[in-house]
Amino acid sequence: DDDDDDDDGLASLPTPKHSLADGESVDFTSSSGSVYKLKRTGDHYYCVCPAWRNQSAPVNARTCKHLTEYLGAEYEKARVGHVKAVPVRKGARKKPRILLAHKWEGAKDVSGWLMSEKLDGVRAYWNGKELLSRLGNAFPAPDWFKKHLPTDMHLDGELFMGRGKFNDTVSVVKTSGSKRWKKVTYQVFDSNCDDESATFENRYESLVLWREAINDPSADHIVALKHSLVKDNKHVEKELKKVTEELGGEGVMLRHKEGKYVDARSDKLLKAKVFYDAEAEVIGYKTGKGRHKGRMGALEVKMECGKTFYLGTGFSDAQRKSPPKVGAIVTYKFQELTPDGIPRFASFIGERMDMDKAKDFIPKKKSKKK
Repeated sequence: DDDDDDDDGLASLPTPKHSLADGESVDFTSSSGSVYKLKRTGDHYYCVCPAWRNQSAPVNARTCKHLTEYLGAEYEKARVGHVKAVPVRKGARKKPRILLAHKWEGAKDVSGWLMSEKLDGVRAYWNGKELLSRLGNAFPAPDWFKKHLPTDMHLDGELFMGRGKFNDTVSVVKTSGSKRWKKVTYQVFDSNCDDESATFENRYESLVLWREAINDPSADHIVALKHSLVKDNKHVEKELKKVTEELGGEGVMLRHKEGKYVDARSDKLLKAKVFYDAEAEVIGYKTGKGRHKGRMGALEVKMECGKTFYLGTGFSDAQRKSPPKVGAIVTYKFQELTPDGIPRFASFIGERMDMDKAKDFIPKKKSKKK
């Protein structure tokens, strides 16, 4: 039934006044003359208006007057009404303690460390009761999804739907009552995260033993992420190339066996990723804010394919005071392309003096394997 539930019951609702295909967006002009972008992703309908953005309801249970006018009142009432309600815990949420990584640039010797694939998913911390985001917000995971998670052990992992499916994962894990949770796995890479004295080697051993003790097919979505022993730096480089070029993954994570779980970035946890280079033409600027007030905040650039985006990181203060001129060709690095073909995590590298046209780089299409 995995291929038949992408619309999560939307097909059984009344016919909308206007149809939006999955991933499609439209500019909607309100009665006041303001223009708002409406978009559909799976069973989610988005509007950029403050009334939609400021709601606390799950994303697929939100609506606004613009969506109601565009899709029709009957459709919106049925669409929002069919979403299963999720109780909202009152009071301020406490952010979980999260261990974060530094970047591995290739120089540091990581022989003897443990290595795993860096998953392109959504970070999720299990505190014994709830799956929490880094900000402390509880994911509306179904009861069956949490049934086998321990009450006496904290876990750290990723909600994951497969390589290259980050946007799909974000869409689903914000949704309550969605059948598409069946496509999500919880890839756990750490345990006993509340024990400040335990080493990673001990924490991972506890994780594996706990997972092996669950002998129930209904827990197959819970996975103890595999780690391998690093032989030397060349081993990491070889694995990184395999993960990114052959499997379409994001990168690899490196963990020191003696690393402790701390609420900070640690030099015992490193991430290694591959970035791509491309060139774009400068067509405008965005004014800086905060400490960049009075200087360039971001370059508006145009890709070879004609798409535009803002390039706002990687600049020195001097470059922000005197940015590349309109018409200049600049090189930027990025990790991957969004479904709309826009570079993700793009960062400025420098201005090209030997090129007069933009040049795109299209990464190899990511594997659909989990």
